[in-house]
Amino acid sequence: MTAVRDPGIAEPGRRRLRDRVEAEAYVASVCFKHGPPKLLGVELEWTVHHEDDPRRPLDPEKLAAALGPHAPRTLVPDSPQLPLPAGSPLTLEPGGQVEISALPRATLAELFDSVTADLGSLIRLLAAEGLVLGHRGTDPHRSPRRVLDTPRYAAMERAFAQVGPHGVTMMCCTAALQVCVDAGQPEALASRFAAVTALGPVLVASFANSPQLQGNPTGWASSRLRAVLGVDPVRSSPSAITADPAADWARRVLDTPLLCLRGPGDCWDAPPGVTFADWMAGALPDPPTVDDLEYHVSTMFPPVRPHGYLEVRYLDAQEGGNWVVPVALLAALMARQSTVDEVVELCRPVAGRWLPAARHGLADSPVAAVARRVLELGIQRLPDTGLTKEVAEPIAHDLDRVLHRATSNGGTPR
Repeated sequence: MTAVRDPGIAEPGRRRLRDRVEAEAYVASVCFKHGPPKLLGVELEWTVHHEDDPRRPLDPEKLAAALGPHAPRTLVPDSPQLPLPAGSPLTLEPGGQVEISALPRATLAELFDSVTADLGSLIRLLAAEGLVLGHRGTDPHRSPRRVLDTPRYAAMERAFAQVGPHGVTMMCCTAALQVCVDAGQPEALASRFAAVTALGPVLVASFANSPQLQGNPTGWASSRLRAVLGVDPVRSSPSAITADPAADWARRVLDTPLLCLRGPGDCWDAPPGVTFADWMAGALPDPPTVDDLEYHVSTMFPPVRPHGYLEVRYLDAQEGGNWVVPVALLAALMARQSTVDEVVELCRPVAGRWLPAARHGLADSPVAAVARRVLELGIQRLPDTGLTKEVAEPIAHDLDRVLHRATSNGGTPR
């Protein structure tokens, strides 16, 4: 049967928003979806380089030829945009960084298998055109240059330029490892959000690998996170750990200025300083819709972004298959509520040390001290991930090496 839509009833996404209470309730409900933690996902980004000279600007035509039918439409407008063989959609960041957005899986073992297969496919596609994946969370060779020309990215670049140089760096020269975990049941939501947020400085320091940018050392262990935090603090700084993260996030979203304003033309520049709440109050001619609110949420870039699930965005990209090491650690630490509660207490003393962790890594003594205990706990809880012994043993070995660095480094008092 064909459903007949009443023309007098607007589609849900086109519903106009005029009331702040309604908008906050919507954000809280869609960004923090309740339910038992069942799924795990990852989004893997890498910079892309010409194999014969990684310093050479990326050729978008070669990239399009390499990706073929998997190329996203932001690069090839008429592309069929097919997923990779194991099901992962392929997207691009503004500077041509490739991103595998793996489908969420019920177990880390399933996720490992599908990502390993799709990563192998991607490497082979790129190799056919003389292209290779980068190994770091930043591009250590090239200056920032946009490969993708879309109204969104053009508006973002212009808006960020008014704040400083970090915006174009984040857009074009950084690559992250993003981990997606369920928000959990209502009674556990606050503690799960607190755990992944408080873990930030510890995991940033433990897996930082972006000390160079544009051919020079930066003096930062994670130059990527330095750039992200400096982009536009109102939208990129960490959220506070509170008893009601959903309500706090909803208020933050509405009080953040618009980054871009979608329209029929190529210029999506937003009026400076106009927040989403201002838009609802009449600052712009037409009131916003639910779709506009969801799009606005997509322009928020904190280290942990509620997105229905909790999107952990603070980790540097890891070389090749090494992505699974920090993901397994985080999965182990989030597998049981008792472990989640222990993590919150362990990490509370250093939960605000984002910049020292990004600058000094495990040379920051307060972060290193907590990292040792967190890594020990994660290694103990690794069986909770359900990984096979064959996969888990090398991961445990790699975590032991990180633990050794945290223990032997000694740290620098700050």
